[in-house]
Amino acid sequence: MDVFEAIEKRRSIRKYEATPVRQEKLEKILEAARLAPSASNVQPRHFIVVAGEERKRALSAGMFAGFLKQAPLVIVACGDEKKSPKWYHIDVAIAVENMVLAATGEGLGTCWIGSFDENRVRSVLKIPENLRVVVLLAVGYYSGKEGFGSKVFRLVRKRKSLDEIVSIEEYGKPFRPSLE
Repeated sequence: MDVFEAIEKRRSIRKYEATPVRQEKLEKILEAARLAPSASNVQPRHFIVVAGEERKRALSAGMFAGFLKQAPLVIVACGDEKKSPKWYHIDVAIAVENMVLAATGEGLGTCWIGSFDENRVRSVLKIPENLRVVVLLAVGYYSGKEGFGSKVFRLVRKRKSLDEIVSIEEYGKPFRPSLE
């Protein structure tokens, strides 16, 4: 699968099979994160892979994070605030999107989670003070079962067109995509 195909196929998965993620797939996903660019090449990121049921349960306490319990893996993406105070969160986000696309290419589903109590995550995973939790990433095989709410949401919330999200030269000057 090429990169653009992975971008098109990628979506937020909240229902996972119990099938474990093979080590070589996990390593490829983590390698994609390692290769991500960062401001001044500081690389202020650290990832914690969580597969244990007790820890996944603790991480699933966020309002919209309950499904983390069933995901085979949760990758906790952290940024070093001391090494890169202004850019750590952006550098981590770039690395996480690399992981998402690599996982999609490997036939896995993912979902970014921003619904978490950072202090609780820090405590459960013994994260040092210099690291900030930026995002939790669920990873696993899609169960193929989509809830009613997800189906309705997808029908109601279509992706905006390019001319709705892009201006040319200055804000408000419409971008006109070619019809080719």
